[in-house]
Amino acid sequence: MKDFSNASFPPETIGLMKEAMDSAVATLPHPISSANVKAIAETILRTAKDGERNRVTLQRMALLELQITPRD
Repeated sequence: MKDFSNASFPPETIGLMKEAMDSAVATLPHPISSANVKAIAETILRTAKDGERNRVTLQRMALLELQITPRD
């Protein structure tokens, strides 16, 4: 995972991020790869670190990035 060691979030934001993560992962077809889960988590962390606090936007950004980012 990319380095997010300097990121700090209040409990409310962590809750929003968890909801966005759970919602995004729930939309993926089975079987769900760990690479996709990791990519979603990284996007949500990065987007929240940039100031986004809307759960739906966090989820959508993660899913959009997952679609356009090539996988190894």
